[in-house]
Amino acid sequence: MSISKGEWTATPSLIEKEHALSVRAFKFYTHASLPVGAAVSLAFAPFNVWPLAILCFAFLFLAWEDATPKQAAKRGFLFTAGTYLAGTYWLYHSIHTIGHAPMYLTLFVMLALVAIMAAYTAFVGYALKRWIPAQGWIRWLLVLPAAIVILEWFRGWFLSGFPWLALGYTQTDTWLAGFAPVGGVYTVSLAVTLCAGAITALVLGNKNTRIAAASVIAVLWLIGLSIHNKEWTEKVGEPISVAIVQGAVPQEMKWEEDQRDKTIALYRNLTRDHLGTKLIIWPEAALPGLSHELTDVLSEEWTAAHRAGSALVLGQARYDFEEQVYYNAVLALDKEPQWYAKRRLVPLTEYFPELPKWITAWLRGMDLPYSGFRAGVDNQDPLDAAGQKLAMTICYEDAYASDQLEVLKTATLLVNVTNDAWFGDSTAAHQHLQISRMRALEAGRQLLRAGNDGISAIIAANGVIEKTFPRFKPGVLTGDVQPRVGLTPYAQVGNWPVIIVSFLFLAAGLWPLLARRRTRT
Repeated sequence: MSISKGEWTATPSLIEKEHALSVRAFKFYTHASLPVGAAVSLAFAPFNVWPLAILCFAFLFLAWEDATPKQAAKRGFLFTAGTYLAGTYWLYHSIHTIGHAPMYLTLFVMLALVAIMAAYTAFVGYALKRWIPAQGWIRWLLVLPAAIVILEWFRGWFLSGFPWLALGYTQTDTWLAGFAPVGGVYTVSLAVTLCAGAITALVLGNKNTRIAAASVIAVLWLIGLSIHNKEWTEKVGEPISVAIVQGAVPQEMKWEEDQRDKTIALYRNLTRDHLGTKLIIWPEAALPGLSHELTDVLSEEWTAAHRAGSALVLGQARYDFEEQVYYNAVLALDKEPQWYAKRRLVPLTEYFPELPKWITAWLRGMDLPYSGFRAGVDNQDPLDAAGQKLAMTICYEDAYASDQLEVLKTATLLVNVTNDAWFGDSTAAHQHLQISRMRALEAGRQLLRAGNDGISAIIAANGVIEKTFPRFKPGVLTGDVQPRVGLTPYAQVGNWPVIIVSFLFLAAGLWPLLARRRTRT
């Protein structure tokens, strides 16, 4: 068979065109990874453009499809860097504006966090292309979705973890939220990534694969709809009245000496009109001082509340003279005083790992009169107040869902006290409220959220916000809440089912490699 001169001359041209297309595709996916990753942040509160969570990860899966391991790592890094640059920009306010850190140190801390988060995705992208041989529907509908869920779970606990911006939170207002009480936030994340993988299959697959992909999307959403409003827990007793006091004291003024008496008077006056309410809650570190320095004030408030038939629960810094350590804590004043100590401390502010002296010198010079807190022990008992068992969390530790599983066996209400004033008028408080909503969904219990400057809220057992109070405004949010008992499926088993399933999906990607080895033998 002979080849004509025309065929010889056409071949290099075709190769050149294919190469040019390949180069353009490479540049497109690489250059678009950062902005598309940044768009993921818009899927979270307060924007709540939830489809972006699915569509943007479908883009990532497509970007990984024909990439080399190094290209996949680069695109994964840029994608997640974009998400965390856009999603945690509010750290600038806490570190520089409130903490008075120099600009270079502020940028170093922020970029270091972004780099760490992005490195996880870079490794996943590299590993999937380097060691997982499966292609087609197995890769799109099993391997890729599972890999992202395992990534989220891992970074949520490794080296204390940072479980912020997990994909499941984007779906608190969709039918997919129905999976939360069944398997927790990571099961919702799996539903999101399965939808993203299905879109990838719709773009790249053959007819049968596309039918399967469309079926996956339909089944996920129909199951979510069928269990979306299911009550997994039972009402117990009558509803009780609650009052959430929001002082709205600016963080830059909170610890000033001349502000102390004003803050005490503010909380006292806001509370007086609501004495008689069964449960009164103040936010994290509401009063500027340690508990032993405020003995007279706390005793007076306890006496007034007790006479009126109220229980008072307040965030309060505490010094333990016996152990000679500080605790970021919650004090419940009802029949007797009870304490809860924060378990998940914020690195670089509430505790200090081994760091260069020039960094710790700045950190200890921030507006933190009490630093170097000790973490509370795990599995603390709920607080008894107003005839209820209160499962407590302080600030961002409510992002660690599995830490709360043990207390749900006896708790009737969830309470989170926080101080998001560190982040100014940013998206942080809205993201944090969304996290609290997910905890209510997972537990099947109402959650009461007391924020120093908001967002204070009463959240229903199905994650719906029943009432909120305007931000940056002192006042009291009142309402009635229904105590509940019983355990949702998630509260009984935690994260392990979804993690095991995800590892099995990931292992399915190794099947072609095992099959080839069997053929050789």
